[in-house]
Amino acid sequence: MPVAAQAAECRTETFEGARYSVCEVDAAQEDLRVFLNAPDSGETLGSFSAVNGVLQRAGQSLGFAMNAGMYHSDRSPVGLYIEDGKEAAPVVTSAGPGNFGLLPNGVLCIREGRADVFETLRYVDEAPQCRHATQSGPMLVIDGALHPRFLKDGDSRYVRNGVGTSQDGTRAVFVMSGGPVNFHTFGRFFRDHLELPQALYFDGNISRLYAPELGRSDIGFPLGPIIGTVTPPGDG
Repeated sequence: MPVAAQAAECRTETFEGARYSVCEVDAAQEDLRVFLNAPDSGETLGSFSAVNGVLQRAGQSLGFAMNAGMYHSDRSPVGLYIEDGKEAAPVVTSAGPGNFGLLPNGVLCIREGRADVFETLRYVDEAPQCRHATQSGPMLVIDGALHPRFLKDGDSRYVRNGVGTSQDGTRAVFVMSGGPVNFHTFGRFFRDHLELPQALYFDGNISRLYAPELGRSDIGFPLGPIIGTVTPPGDG
């Protein structure tokens, strides 16, 4: 397991006049995980404070976190979900309603020393051994190209969040827009500003961020999957 040398670096950046909150994780050094249910009760955690409470009982703490994919009304994951090597929900390859089913969608896979966004069919074909994984959609950037369905003047605008990864898998960059943006603009932030070849949309409207460096610990609707970095004892 990676040893956290430092917390995720969170900052605010501007692209074409719009502000974004950006948290960059060195996947080769930091302990990046997904969270869904409390280990003792099995109840859905649903909030950053609940995740932190679980970690603190083990002498750890949450470095940064955000919601990590779409979920059903019972807050169970819509697609693939793997936590600590155990698959809690299977991968979904079919098209469907809503943003998740706007194919191609994708999977964020966290392995030893790296994190990668895979287009879903590529994930199924390559079958990487993920310690943690979450599926969402649509893909924002696929091998350096924007999702083919995105329209430059698309009028669906929300506060959105997602993740992009570098070719070598060491750089995982989590982003939340500071205001409503369409998919085309959000995808270009990852491709043109961050220069990341793969990026995946997590959600919009309900997007939440925990970033102490930025003075943020968003509250709101109970969440499903959450992703974040874990700070070991003595590093808090």
